[in-house]
Amino acid sequence: MIFRLLQADDLVSKGSSIFSKFIDSAIAYAPKIIGAIVFYMIGSWIIGKLGILLRKTLASRNFEVSLQSFLVSFFKILCQVILVITLFGILGVDTSSFAALIVGAGIAIGSALNGTLGNFAGGVMMLVFKPFKIGDIIEAQGVIGSVTEQGVFNTTLLTPDNKTVILPNGPLSTGVITNFNTHGSLRVDLTMAVALDASIEKARHVAIQAMLRHPKVLQTPEPEVNVLKVGDGMISLAIRPYTTQADYWDVYFGVQELVKNAFDANDISGPIPHRVIIQK
Repeated sequence: MIFRLLQADDLVSKGSSIFSKFIDSAIAYAPKIIGAIVFYMIGSWIIGKLGILLRKTLASRNFEVSLQSFLVSFFKILCQVILVITLFGILGVDTSSFAALIVGAGIAIGSALNGTLGNFAGGVMMLVFKPFKIGDIIEAQGVIGSVTEQGVFNTTLLTPDNKTVILPNGPLSTGVITNFNTHGSLRVDLTMAVALDASIEKARHVAIQAMLRHPKVLQTPEPEVNVLKVGDGMISLAIRPYTTQADYWDVYFGVQELVKNAFDANDISGPIPHRVIIQK
């Protein structure tokens, strides 16, 4: 009985000692914990305000909406990571291990997403420098079409034959991009041929008048007709009307029909293929 009482007294003594140490630790760490909580609340508030300010700044400089959202989100996440690491430092935790872990994770993720990061970098660069915008007709990576969507990783084109083409931004940003809308009006480049004995001046006059009859061909700049090549039994003419972006394909197909009908009505013959045979 006495032994049990001694055991009970020993347990009570140990429990009291542990509780006393817990109270002492709580009192010692309480200022740090309270300070860390206050620091986190103030830091989160500041990060939120800086995010709003960054979004307003990007919007005032006409950055794309998708790029605005990404940059603001990336900025907030980065600041939150720095804030959490700082909090651990305030609580007395060694933060060097966290820094090494973040660096290692960054290297692993970068290696795994090498191509994706290249597309991301290319998308950011194009959204910042804006070589084209949604609605522009461009030619890139061997594809010509109207830009329907410009994202951070991919750009979507709608081709003349109504096909959707998705181009990765990495190769797109480092390749040649031809923008047909930079100067507001588009020149439609067509090639038509007439016979070698046809009058070039008459063909030019008839073609220009035919182009001007198209309702979507611009009067200014005026349509052009130039000799592209003489040979192979024909005179190749460069037929070049100007139009707006929205009417490009209407003019592209409509002008060819108008000029062909005008040539026929004015007795301007088309090329006649011929072959020279030498008999030995």
